Amino acid sequence: MHLRYITSISLLVLLIFTSCSTEHSEIILAKYGNSAITMDEFENAYAKNAGGREQVKNDNPEKFRSFLDLYVNFKMKLRDAEVRGYHTDPNLLTELNDYKRQVGVSYILEKDIVEPGIKQLYDRRKWELRVSHLMIRPEPNGDEAALQLITSILDSIKNSESFEEMVEKHTHDQFSIPYGGDIFYVTSGQLPASFEDAAYALNSGEVYPEPVKTQYGYHLIKVTEKKSRIPQIRASHILINLLNSEGEVDSAHALLRLDSLLTDLNNGEDFKTLVERYSDDTGTKTQGGDLGFFERRMMVRPFDEAAFNLEVGEISGVVETNFGYHIIHLTDKKDIPSFEEDKENLKRLFKQTRYQSEYDNLIVKLKKKYNFQIDQATFNFIVDESDSIRLGTVHPKYDEISGMTLFRYADRSVSAGEFFEKIVNETEFVNKFIDEENLTSAINKISNDYILEEEAMNLDKVNPEFAALMDDYKNGIFIFRLQEDEVWNKILIDSVKLYEHYLATRENYKWPDRVEFSEIFVRTDSAAQHIYSLLLEGEDFDTLAVRFTERVGYKEKAGNHGLHAVTSSQIAEVAGTLAEPGNFSEPFKSPGGFSIVRLNSFEPSRIKTFEEAKAEVSGSFQESESKRLENQYLESLKRIYKPVVYHDRVEKAFNE
Repeated sequence: MHLRYITSISLLVLLIFTSCSTEHSEIILAKYGNSAITMDEFENAYAKNAGGREQVKNDNPEKFRSFLDLYVNFKMKLRDAEVRGYHTDPNLLTELNDYKRQVGVSYILEKDIVEPGIKQLYDRRKWELRVSHLMIRPEPNGDEAALQLITSILDSIKNSESFEEMVEKHTHDQFSIPYGGDIFYVTSGQLPASFEDAAYALNSGEVYPEPVKTQYGYHLIKVTEKKSRIPQIRASHILINLLNSEGEVDSAHALLRLDSLLTDLNNGEDFKTLVERYSDDTGTKTQGGDLGFFERRMMVRPFDEAAFNLEVGEISGVVETNFGYHIIHLTDKKDIPSFEEDKENLKRLFKQTRYQSEYDNLIVKLKKKYNFQIDQATFNFIVDESDSIRLGTVHPKYDEISGMTLFRYADRSVSAGEFFEKIVNETEFVNKFIDEENLTSAINKISNDYILEEEAMNLDKVNPEFAALMDDYKNGIFIFRLQEDEVWNKILIDSVKLYEHYLATRENYKWPDRVEFSEIFVRTDSAAQHIYSLLLEGEDFDTLAVRFTERVGYKEKAGNHGLHAVTSSQIAEVAGTLAEPGNFSEPFKSPGGFSIVRLNSFEPSRIKTFEEAKAEVSGSFQESESKRLENQYLESLKRIYKPVVYHDRVEKAFNE
């Protein structure tokens, strides 16, 4: 009983202690003024700066402490910006809104269209479908008759008529008639968007329950097979063509050669040896018949179907195509790439096949959301008053129509004048006549931009990720303005201060050992040796340089390179080894040929004069002043906010 009582008391004390301890995320790491930095805020800021929480696993407490000091300074600066009223500064707000508008539109298109689009594309491309279709092209005078016809055909199929027989009777696609409408294997990114969406909604053997419209007409769609996709295979083949040595079609001769090939193959002959002996494909014969990697639909259908049904290492039976008879050896298969590996390819495919339709769908949704409406009265007036007037030119009745409302959205009106100013920059519309069709298209183009910008301006209210992005940018422009006000604009440069800084730091500005030298450069060793012998005989170096040097741009300078640091190049280093001005080297190998170098003068290392170092001094002075003013500013903030930093507590970061 006594032991049970002690245990109960101990448990109670533990529970009280635990309940009173501070949550990890609420541990205070620093205080400044009336504000505090919690562990949660610090960890989020540190992880963002490091590129994510996975990147910080092995970071040590010293890094945490250093970052905490910097973060406290950052937070005090932001508080100072607030006190100065930066959040109400019209210029800063204009910059912030411009950024929100530009980045917001890109963010919307990426997050609402591209990212989900390429993810769907990737998931769909894990599969391939074998698809059949029946197509009816519209009449020139409209779609109605085509839609009625294909709907009646679909009703017949729903009432148990054969899909393939309906194809044979009705389809306008002449290429697929011989195959009962079969268009072979396809995967996402190869078909019009509406056709693909319908096909991927079906299971094997199903017909889509309604006609599907594409730019080619109306389609009835049937999926006959659905299976995991093999993105690429590698195969080798032996081709026996149908032509004899006289160039005539001789199938009997081809079959005799094929029979000999099969006999050798069944007797275990090496495939590559048989390629060399039999294959008529001159393009692959010397490579053992290797065709490299290829995707579905890159080969003729019989070859494609046979090859993709093989396992690695297997050899097919006889495959007949319009090229002749083939024996196929599958040598490799590729797996589906990871999303990251395939991302750029997915983006390219998506932009080519689906981006525009998804963009149009988004615009329709946003225009409905923001109650977009064209003012029909203004529209009709502009059309009526624009006979032979082109977009992009000054409208003769501009003054009359410029103030009229052309369209509205989100309780905002856009005037005809604003529209005409915008359309000048849209080259696709410039010089088109103003009629109902062109004006409607132009209004849609301009209004699309307005609608997207409206959504961007409201995005931070509903999207926390974008709100955080905007908050980061706002903090950035506030810090930049503070740096301007407290540091950069306070740096005053005059010649006296620069000279004083030069005297204090003159040891930092030095010339290295330098040489002035001339060179004779030639392409061959024999030419260099000949010139060297002439020099030994007393010929003038400059004269020989003018006659013989082959370095572009140096013949007219008698090979003179001017003054250079000894370490600047191989030829300068050789010049630096010569004992006295006037001495020349033996020929030596240099990039592109052979060189002989003469030392003209040698200047030992020395401190630069003020004039020589002026640009460096100016840069050094500005850097020094920036640091001084930055520290001065931080010290002023510390006097105001009296920060307290708990370095010992930060060791618990990322260690709940």
